[in-house]
Amino acid sequence: LQASEAGLLDLHAPVNAYLPWFEVKSPYPPITVHHLLTHSSGLPRGTDFSPDPRGEVFALREQEVGFAPGEHFWYSDAGYKTLGLVLQAVTGKSYADLVREKILEPLEMNNTFAVTASAQRPRMAVGYRDLYDDRPTHSCHPLVPAAWVETDSGDGCIVSSGEDMAKYARMLLNGGRGPRGWLLSEASWQKLFHPLIEDEGEMYGYGIYLFDDEDGNRVAGHGGDVPGYEAYLWLDLENGLGTVVLSSQPYPPRASFLALEFFRAAALGLDPPDNPPLPDFTHISSPDDYAGEYHSEEGLLKLEAENHHLMLVYGDDRIALEERSLDSFFTNHPDWDRYPLRIGRSADGRVIEVCYGPQWFAGSAYQGPTQFAAPPEWAAYTGHYRAHNPWATNFRVIIRKGQLILCEPSGDEEILVPLSDGCFRIGEEDYIPERLTFDQVVNGQALRAERSGCPYYRFFTP
Repeated sequence: LQASEAGLLDLHAPVNAYLPWFEVKSPYPPITVHHLLTHSSGLPRGTDFSPDPRGEVFALREQEVGFAPGEHFWYSDAGYKTLGLVLQAVTGKSYADLVREKILEPLEMNNTFAVTASAQRPRMAVGYRDLYDDRPTHSCHPLVPAAWVETDSGDGCIVSSGEDMAKYARMLLNGGRGPRGWLLSEASWQKLFHPLIEDEGEMYGYGIYLFDDEDGNRVAGHGGDVPGYEAYLWLDLENGLGTVVLSSQPYPPRASFLALEFFRAAALGLDPPDNPPLPDFTHISSPDDYAGEYHSEEGLLKLEAENHHLMLVYGDDRIALEERSLDSFFTNHPDWDRYPLRIGRSADGRVIEVCYGPQWFAGSAYQGPTQFAAPPEWAAYTGHYRAHNPWATNFRVIIRKGQLILCEPSGDEEILVPLSDGCFRIGEEDYIPERLTFDQVVNGQALRAERSGCPYYRFFTP
């Protein structure tokens, strides 16, 4: 926005007006700077496979956009990497120098660096991650130091402190004014906090999420993470309040919203919100809904209700399931912890099936087909794939009920929709730009899977 005010760029000009080498596969009108700022370009999220942002942005020429620019909201780190390169092109300065000169120095953010580099590492807290990177996390898993990552890209490279980030939040709450004067005009400030795109419940300005909380307060801000670190900044625009949460370990986002709620109560003299109780994920509100026997070709899966707990009966063990989301449960047992147990229901709401990764178990109320055909060539694609990429290390591909499915380490799943020979869309919505392509088939197994530009390779682990 500062570059736009200075006449260095037009927010509605095509990106390749400033980066002539920027290309994408697209039948639609050109992507503009505005589309990148609002995550409405149709570009994929990005996988951080290249240490230099130019490598990932250059590789976009091999990717197809998912939709016409401006039609949908689809968060794209690759888009913000591109914005950083646009700024460098129009100013002739590095992204780090621009952030330092235009933001950090005017706001007197003296303990903030616009690049994550080894020179800052001695001053930084050690970042941590869960012990396992290939399965859903659990409280019994110890934390271990995360991989160290250096970065200078426009999608996230700032190293800061809570005090300095409070200075940045104060500038935003003051309409773009810092201790040395205005950083933004009122018109530019409005572009940050006015919904410029609304799509499927998401409201977004230029680089800022917007939503109304339970009490009707308009909240603006953003969160983000790099390996080992997480950060959240939330602003209560109506009451002029803000909170910053910086963490060096995996952190529940809800806690950052609670920080704002407690601060609002203290600042306005309101009763503080109730302290949330420590969660008991094994407490299931209606365990009887799930209890029963479920059968498959692999054998029997038995669930039993016990007070407000749901137990998996496995040999001589009775394992309390932990609810992670609606009809999704984690099993803290080494034979059952790679995937969540997923519950399927009938149209009238009855539980009829349970899935665990590629395994499918039908209950007594299930009345559908029990045999499912999948193209025989898909068998070559199933397996565990890894990359030496600390941001997104691995995923699994399975076949279940005739569908090819990508399984994230978190437990999330996405249907793989076939588009062409060996290429699939990651997700069922036809506008999604993410792609997965398999190749290097040897002895009936694909050795490589390219995920939106990042190569992953078959691994020996199940």
